[in-house]
Amino acid sequence: MKNPQDIPGRILEAARFSAEKHRDQRRKGTGRKPYINHPIEVADQLWNEGGVRDSDVIVAALLHDTLEDTETHPEEIRTRFGEAVLALVLEMSDDKRLPKQERKRLQVEHAPFISTRAKQIKLADKCCNVRDVLEDPPENWSPERRREYLRWAEEVVSGLRGANPALEERFDLLLAESRKRTEAES
Repeated sequence: MKNPQDIPGRILEAARFSAEKHRDQRRKGTGRKPYINHPIEVADQLWNEGGVRDSDVIVAALLHDTLEDTETHPEEIRTRFGEAVLALVLEMSDDKRLPKQERKRLQVEHAPFISTRAKQIKLADKCCNVRDVLEDPPENWSPERRREYLRWAEEVVSGLRGANPALEERFDLLLAESRKRTEAES
């Protein structure tokens, strides 16, 4: 692990590492944005909307999908970014061996019991995902499919409440706007 006191260096290294790991991936939206935009947006939400200045949280936000969606091994994160960052990334990671519905159920069930730091990352992640459902949904998602996602995201966030009021408020605003739009499209 590089010097843990070099906070900007750690954050830039995490962004570079995440970019390399997600280099061939795209988001599901019709715009097919490069996947790396998502972890950067999650970190940005934490910093600018949530007021989070904990560098481990920002680094973990940049890495939050690497274990779940790439060929990254936990030891790579531990070696480069430390045990605390790895623990946060593990809290954020679904077990991809499970069926999708089971993973979604477990997110709702586990949300109240993850650490406050992980709750903040998950709140920022859900803000970004709900904004994507609003602004750039997957092409094949009907208004009903989008409403289903919004209901599920709201269930997850209900277990995260109390971790970061500013992010919770941001989520609520995005959720209301997304619901309004999907209702208008029906």
